[in-house]
Amino acid sequence: MTSRDDILAGMRRLTIDTGVLPSMDEVARAAGLSKGGLIHYFPTRAALVDGLIGRAVAEVDEGMALAAAAGHAARSWLRLSAPDGDELELYRAMTVALKALGAAQGSATNQDSAQPGASVLVAEAIARWDALLTAELGDATDALIVRLVGDGLFLNALSGTPVPQQDVDAIERRLGGTVS
Repeated sequence: MTSRDDILAGMRRLTIDTGVLPSMDEVARAAGLSKGGLIHYFPTRAALVDGLIGRAVAEVDEGMALAAAAGHAARSWLRLSAPDGDELELYRAMTVALKALGAAQGSATNQDSAQPGASVLVAEAIARWDALLTAELGDATDALIVRLVGDGLFLNALSGTPVPQQDVDAIERRLGGTVS
């Protein structure tokens, strides 16, 4: 693991454990670095949040690319949209971080908001995933339906009311004419 990975792992763990966005000092300690060492990689809390989001997006990108190559992007999207375990913890940590920075953004003195960077990362990722789904399904509306169903599965998991696996399986079967 690199120092950058250690930093993001520490931020993730602290955010999950405490339910709040950790300070730069706390993240540096968790990563075993000085604050200066942390700032070398992530100069602000906003940059840390962007890094955390970037890591999650990269993981989904990798899964979607592999699935698309096998002709299973839609099924994979639905599976990835019902996270559990470590994946769910990562998404909850990102939500806590974005919420904290978004609330702070309302302050005229705040210069530490991740919203523009995070928004761009997520918007670009959604465009890539939509393109993969559309290419596989051959129809942009079918692709949008699959993506939005996945978004609903994700929201349920994130809010602590995950859709039972047998229902996720039933959704895949119901979308069988649409989903490859």
